[in-house]
Amino acid sequence: MVQSIRSRTILTLFTAADDVQCHRARLVLAAKGVSYDRVVIDPGNVPDELRQLNPFGSTPTLVDRDLVLYDPTVVCEYLDERYPHPPLMPIDPLSRARLRAAAVRIEREWLVEVAMIASATGRSADAARKRLRESLLSTLPVFKAAKFFMGSEMSLVDCLVAPVVWRLPALGVDLGRTGKPIADYGARLFHTQGFARSLTEQEQAMQPDYEYH
Repeated sequence: MVQSIRSRTILTLFTAADDVQCHRARLVLAAKGVSYDRVVIDPGNVPDELRQLNPFGSTPTLVDRDLVLYDPTVVCEYLDERYPHPPLMPIDPLSRARLRAAAVRIEREWLVEVAMIASATGRSADAARKRLRESLLSTLPVFKAAKFFMGSEMSLVDCLVAPVVWRLPALGVDLGRTGKPIADYGARLFHTQGFARSLTEQEQAMQPDYEYH
């Protein structure tokens, strides 16, 4: 098994079929136009090969020859530096820090609720939907301020935001008319070839029914 792992000569991403962090990494790869081997796994039945590579058996796991990375942020930043065109992080330290801080907040506020909705039922799930909706709507000024999240160009933080917005209807989160700027933001990303390439079959089935204007 170790021999087969080390014989990999093409960039490989171990990914779940439906997971925001995995989708984040796939969207970075798609934005860069990088060819890679996508290995879709069942998180409930982690293959031996992945456990050999990653002691946590988690996804996404990126393999680039002898290098193995399995923290989503580390994976995405590595890909941005490894394949610098188009750049998905600004050059200046202040802007980079702001984007990183935004990503941390999204992980702690939005992704926690996404996970709760997926795992809970009844009132607990409904409460998570309400919290996620309120948190998203509280960021409307950010969505209104620029073409992309926090800027005029797509960045790594968009690769985290877009998978969340894509899943909202499937999660039962309705932003209503107030959330139109978020739906418009989604339209700008969802209709690109890169976003389409990032999707698994399961994610394709989540096609949001937002009305774009």
